[in-house]
Amino acid sequence: MTKYLLVCLVVCALIFQGCWHHESAVERGYNEKYIGEYTRKIAFPIGGIGTGMFCIEGTGALSNMSIRHRPNVFNEPTMFAAIHVKGYEHGTRILEGPVPEWKKFGAPNSSRGDGGSWGMPRFKEYSFQSRFPFAEVELADQNVPIDVKLVAWNPFIPTDEDNSSLPVAGFEYEFHNTSNEEVQAVFSYNSMNFMQTPGRGKAYIDAAKNGFILRQTGTENEPFCQGDFMIYTDNPQTVVNHNWFRGGWFDPLSICWDNLEEGRMEENPAGLEGAVGASLYVPFTLAPGETRNIRLYMAWYVPYSQERIGGIPRTDTDIPDAPVCPDELSNCYTYENNFEGNYRPWYSSRFGSIQDVANYWLDNYDALKKNTQLFTDAFYDSTLPPEVKEAVAANLSILKSTTVLRQYDGRMWNWEGSHDNWGSCHGSCTHVWNYAQAVSHLFPKLERTLRETEFFVSQDKRGHQVFRTNLPISPTVHDFHSAADGQLGGIMKVYREWRIMGDINWLKMMYPAVKKSMDYCIRTWDPREVGAVEEPHHNTYDIEFWGANGMITSFYVGALQAICLMGKTVGDDISRYEELMNKSKAYLESKLFDGEYFIQNIQWTGLDAPDPVDAQSFVTHYTPEALKILQEEGPKYQYGKGCLSDGILGSWMTLVCGMPEVVDRLKVKSHLISVHKYNFKKSLSNHVNPQRSTFALGEDGGLLLCTWPKGGKLKLPFVYSNEVWTGIEYQVAAHLMFEGEVEKGLEIVRTCRDRYNGRVRNPFNEYECGAWYARAMASYAMLEGLTGIRYDAVDKILYIDSRIGDDFTSFLSTETGFGNVGLKEGKPFIDVKYGVIDVQKCIVSGKEIQL
Repeated sequence: MTKYLLVCLVVCALIFQGCWHHESAVERGYNEKYIGEYTRKIAFPIGGIGTGMFCIEGTGALSNMSIRHRPNVFNEPTMFAAIHVKGYEHGTRILEGPVPEWKKFGAPNSSRGDGGSWGMPRFKEYSFQSRFPFAEVELADQNVPIDVKLVAWNPFIPTDEDNSSLPVAGFEYEFHNTSNEEVQAVFSYNSMNFMQTPGRGKAYIDAAKNGFILRQTGTENEPFCQGDFMIYTDNPQTVVNHNWFRGGWFDPLSICWDNLEEGRMEENPAGLEGAVGASLYVPFTLAPGETRNIRLYMAWYVPYSQERIGGIPRTDTDIPDAPVCPDELSNCYTYENNFEGNYRPWYSSRFGSIQDVANYWLDNYDALKKNTQLFTDAFYDSTLPPEVKEAVAANLSILKSTTVLRQYDGRMWNWEGSHDNWGSCHGSCTHVWNYAQAVSHLFPKLERTLRETEFFVSQDKRGHQVFRTNLPISPTVHDFHSAADGQLGGIMKVYREWRIMGDINWLKMMYPAVKKSMDYCIRTWDPREVGAVEEPHHNTYDIEFWGANGMITSFYVGALQAICLMGKTVGDDISRYEELMNKSKAYLESKLFDGEYFIQNIQWTGLDAPDPVDAQSFVTHYTPEALKILQEEGPKYQYGKGCLSDGILGSWMTLVCGMPEVVDRLKVKSHLISVHKYNFKKSLSNHVNPQRSTFALGEDGGLLLCTWPKGGKLKLPFVYSNEVWTGIEYQVAAHLMFEGEVEKGLEIVRTCRDRYNGRVRNPFNEYECGAWYARAMASYAMLEGLTGIRYDAVDKILYIDSRIGDDFTSFLSTETGFGNVGLKEGKPFIDVKYGVIDVQKCIVSGKEIQL
């Protein structure tokens, strides 16, 4: 018995230790706390849509300070919260866990030993938990009789794009006295003026009620230097030191820490020249077992930027470049009304100063938190598989990152991702953002601005679309290919946006430009109207495919179906498009399906296009060695008889855009099962990848973009063919779920999320060509893939077509509200948490059933 009790005590002790930071090999469950080695790479974005961001790390530290409208990954300013507990020898500590070992070396200038506040004492035990958009850090230390919980967040309210685009953050600290004695303590927040840009304008620290403002002025030639960051509380006992000790070397931080260790709340007024840092202090007392909260507010205001990218057409008489803009869109820029200057953020049109932002945040904090919590609770109340919930929530972080901008007039503009100091691949790239399904459901008004830009600013009178839009949004030069998948996908997404919003007038406004786009696609890529995209066509792999293939022809079928459905609604003659759609379906199923999966028929003769050597391309040229390959195999960078993970991508787009599948679903399902069979690898230790390998390598598992299980691999297949992209993993997983292959889809998701478990990669940053890469928001489609839940605002119909049984709860966001939807013992229910959702009919697995 004694031996049994001893074993139980040891087991209990190990379990208790597992709640905190220890280098443990215990596997972490999806959506559960991150502890030990799983906290290493965490950097959770905090910020509004298009406001810039910073990140809270697994330890509670702040990093990636990127609020000047571009990424600044290695910017870790000296700013920290601390606590001083009176009467304890080691009772002064920064409110963070220990600095991770990996951070000490490898970053820029790390060989100099710089570390800001890294050399100060911290809490020894910590854990991290995320319930998007809330991040929670728990801290404990045997030297301090207070346990601490920090909740960091900022507003994220589906359908309320403006309150979700605020440059603010909330930090709520909870202090719990674990001792049997009264504890006297001082909370402080301390920061150097990281807004300072040396040699430009004037940097100073200004006063604010219960806080301070870190300021930098702009100049006439460099207005973009202007920027303010305010840190403040709502506690009337707050004491503020606006001016740290001024001196050389490490003087300011050294004296700052001396004050903290002594519990000295030094109060200095604002205005001293050369002020380098500031602190605020909140004293408090805790009775034994008592808990107390302190709320810290942050707000920033950077109204100008250096950001401007893209080519401007020469003159208004350059007819092919001239956009076609409807009267209904007042913010659609033409040559006469071209946008002058650089990008400015939307929030600078709403607020005139940092004080305006701070006042709004203080006055509306509770209401904004309540509505944000409604979203969080509704999402996490879902009973869907935990790996799916984690994947969807983790990638919503992209919307808070530097990947997303929102310009002065409210329109959305995006990078593909974020590099260290600059955005990655500009212009709301149509062929990448095809995959991203989250915005159209959570913030449909913002998503529609992307469609309006594509068809009225980026499309010329011929119907040619550039797939990269200028910043600020304005007409551009049409001097390169359209992206076939991007332009055809855009047609499908116009249909999706219409069904989500339900406004026939918006469809009527869009339709003429959509029709022009469709006609351009036909005459450019299917000039002989055989029903296949045969002519060379640019696509998301940054190359041109030569000859018909399953990937782009499935887009063609989907776009033709969309134009038929929209055209019929507005009274247009759709007979040509119907005939082509039927031809395209037949071509795809008979000539591009090898009996197991869809392929490419490489073709470079008998086309309207010039010889591949002479054709315009992106970073594709033919050396003498490449010419030999051309003669033997055809143009470089194709996939031929390979099994392409994106090989039936247009059919997935058809489903997520709310249209019925046109292509034979048995053939589609066969393709997806083949992709799982051949392309999914539990380990890549034997895989050869001369391309970008760090997305997945070694013992990582993942879904390869393409394999050649039946032979015929080309010497130089398309340039990313050996890689693993999370966006494609999620697209395939969601499509498998749509087709009833749920476990195969979940296996892909688990393998992906296991790569991003915090040990080696940041769980909240799935990267591709840049961090916080937009394609990963394909994960949102798994919600519909598993449940078949879709709301049609045109017909006011709620659809449910479950692949996970007849008893579940899921999350639904519409144009007008969000909440929970599901089945209870086979009967549908809807529980609206915010706004309204007008459901007049419910169809479950094809049958109308009363709610």
